[in-house]
Amino acid sequence: MNPHAFSDAEIEGVYRAIRERRDVRHFKPGPLEDGQLRRFIGAAHNGPSVGLMQPWRFIRIASAELRAQIHQHVNEERIKTAEALGQRAEEFMRLKVEGILTCAEVLVVGLIDKRENYVFGRRTMPEMDLASASCALQNFWLAARAEGIGAGWVSMFDPLRLREICGMPEGSQPIAVLCVGQVEQFYTAPMLELERWDQRRPLSEIMFEDRWDNPGGT
Repeated sequence: MNPHAFSDAEIEGVYRAIRERRDVRHFKPGPLEDGQLRRFIGAAHNGPSVGLMQPWRFIRIASAELRAQIHQHVNEERIKTAEALGQRAEEFMRLKVEGILTCAEVLVVGLIDKRENYVFGRRTMPEMDLASASCALQNFWLAARAEGIGAGWVSMFDPLRLREICGMPEGSQPIAVLCVGQVEQFYTAPMLELERWDQRRPLSEIMFEDRWDNPGGT
């Protein structure tokens, strides 16, 4: 047995959180427990980051007025997204795409300014700052799911406008409006699968060997 492995129960807990993580849009009233939000952000902050640049910043939206302003902007972008979808516009408008006004907490997550100063691991792939922050957000999601709390990543916004709304510095980049809160239940599958928008592809379609499109597997 691998001496570095977790116990069977702990391993199953990790895989269960991964399997049952959901991008939540439906929330029920009620605050988070004391300390929960800080634990989730702590989990995010333990995420991997290229060159240890730690490019993420979390803005907790405490003002009801500011929350309403963000919601209004997201709804404006929702309408523009529908227009861009053409034939699927009406179908899209029936989907619930955010829970900003009903969740317990709203966070705006952004990348720091002056990112060009970080070269380690980013000389040829500067987008690794976003990849690092995405890992942090996944940590947040999994920690929240393990504690029975829902989280939803909203990306329908104009980054420049949201940066202005939140008073972020020039050069920074908002990447997520994160809705966090209590739920009646977690979706049995990703919501967009349940709504028949799309479905998860089998591993056989995404796993190759040696060359792109050369089927491979274990």
